[in-house]
Amino acid sequence: MAEETLPDPAVTEVMAELAALEDPKTRAVNHKHGDDHGVNLGKLRALAKRLKTQQELARRLWETGDTAARLLALLICRPKAFSRDDLDVMLREARTPKVHDWLVSYVVKKSPHAEELRLAWFADPDPVVASAGWALTTERVTKKPESLDLEGLLDIIEAQMKDAPDRLQWAMNACLAQIGIDHPEHRDRALDIGERLEVLKDYPTPPNCTSPYAPVWINEMVRRQR
Repeated sequence: MAEETLPDPAVTEVMAELAALEDPKTRAVNHKHGDDHGVNLGKLRALAKRLKTQQELARRLWETGDTAARLLALLICRPKAFSRDDLDVMLREARTPKVHDWLVSYVVKKSPHAEELRLAWFADPDPVVASAGWALTTERVTKKPESLDLEGLLDIIEAQMKDAPDRLQWAMNACLAQIGIDHPEHRDRALDIGERLEVLKDYPTPPNCTSPYAPVWINEMVRRQR
């Protein structure tokens, strides 16, 4: 990352704005999902839009360890400015699900180090880190499946998804669904695995939303494509 000098008051001012946006009801809802902040994400995005891209500020906000500050940092950073090691450390520090998801989706996927990190994280013994590897793999299933061993991925999912920890299980399930949606030649097997393992079959799904249960998810997306 470029070395810039920025007075600490810039961070202090942003942290004060985030504190002013704190809402107890929002925090209570977020807490149910494992996130420890109370800032409405729409307001957070509006603040990011006003601040625009500021890499050094993003880095300092991340260093505070505060969840809302880290989410804001991910919105105003320059993804390609982070080294491979920066991103690896950040993922392992991420703590909360939302920070983890935004880091992977908004930063790592845009990084020139994405494929190297995908391979490293995919095999990591930490299931939360491994879930990031699976999320990057799902991205490739859709956008760049060449050289991916889809049958091999289905073998791993079939053997491990049922008993995987929650975040890793969710990421494996998303990969299973995406293989079934995007690759008709593997669809029957993906549906069969989903039906036998029944992962997320009873997941509470709001009206007008698609169930994360892979057979329902696959069939609904395929129906929409047609």
